[in-house]
Amino acid sequence: MTNPAEILALPKPAWARDDVAMLYDMATRFLSEEIAPRYEEFEKAETFDRESWTKAGGAGLLCASMPEEYGGSGGTFAHESAIIEAISHVGVDGFGIGLHNSIVAPYILHYGSEEQKKKWLPKMATGELIGAIAMTEPGAGSDLQGVKTSAKRDGNQYSINGSKTFITNGQLANLIIVVTKTDPSKGAKGTSLIVVETDEVEGFERGRNLDKIGLKSNDTSELFFNDVRVPTSNLLGHEEGQGFVQLMQQLPQERLQIGTTAIAAVERALALTIDYVKERKAFGKAILDFQNTQFKLAELKTEATIGRVFYNNCVERHIDGGLDPVTASMAKYWLTDLQGKVMDECLQLFGGYGYMNEYPIARMFRDARVQRIYGGTNEIMKLLIARSL
Repeated sequence: MTNPAEILALPKPAWARDDVAMLYDMATRFLSEEIAPRYEEFEKAETFDRESWTKAGGAGLLCASMPEEYGGSGGTFAHESAIIEAISHVGVDGFGIGLHNSIVAPYILHYGSEEQKKKWLPKMATGELIGAIAMTEPGAGSDLQGVKTSAKRDGNQYSINGSKTFITNGQLANLIIVVTKTDPSKGAKGTSLIVVETDEVEGFERGRNLDKIGLKSNDTSELFFNDVRVPTSNLLGHEEGQGFVQLMQQLPQERLQIGTTAIAAVERALALTIDYVKERKAFGKAILDFQNTQFKLAELKTEATIGRVFYNNCVERHIDGGLDPVTASMAKYWLTDLQGKVMDECLQLFGGYGYMNEYPIARMFRDARVQRIYGGTNEIMKLLIARSL
């Protein structure tokens, strides 16, 4: 197969050279040798196993951007991008380490106490603790102010009650950041983030592993909190009511990470499709020799190149601390829209075989659909962008 990382023939940006490039190569080898051979097994089981997580930790693929003093590798989002891109280029998109690494762990790093960071981050780096963040509820999706899950203080403990749904890593996670209302009367200002270590509490229940269209191997679950008691020291931040601000501060990186998956998947789809249309023949000549095929792929490669250049710029700005929420929203919505378009057009070029699950493009088509929904729907992204006009 043509190398997806080289399909656009662009020079590597400064942020992706040297140690980041080495990490990408190492991650690609690990995922190709350790995860890809078992991926069908995970797709059928609709979950990974804990052994895969501990192997990833041993290979240095967990918490790459966390400081070394907390068990990480001391990198930046560039290193996380390299890992996420490798996941998509190899085609094991259901491996939920991206969320663990660059969404869950940063909340603890940025808002946790020194004690919390030393307690949780080293275990996240080894895979002993698998992270999740419980935002969405049956009645509250993109509207985080509508969260109903409550955390009532009782002495030196919080009592958490409520339910969450669509939680990535939900079946395996044993460290969950729960978005709660510590003071429902204050709306967004009454929102707090509280960490629940599921191995150490009573009253926590996992619901069913949800039956999704795509990303089958990634466990996505309902979670129930029935008078779950945790120490008040599990609150993230110095005081209650900081949760909504914390979420808003971290969402740009979450949305950029979704863009990472999108552009990397676009590159893999193009690589697979170009290889296919060179080999597949119809009416006595290769599919690539038809002008329609050439024009379609020319359009897609052009748009993919535009997307990659924009993405690289966003990563550079983010590493320098200058990626604003509006630009992150642009990246999330435009790159995932592009992903959906590319998957559809590429599948069409495979003809009937594109509809067969044995061909990777079929899975990629299904897996792409959720990208326009989670992390804030693309419609919400457009509203956020419109506010800047």
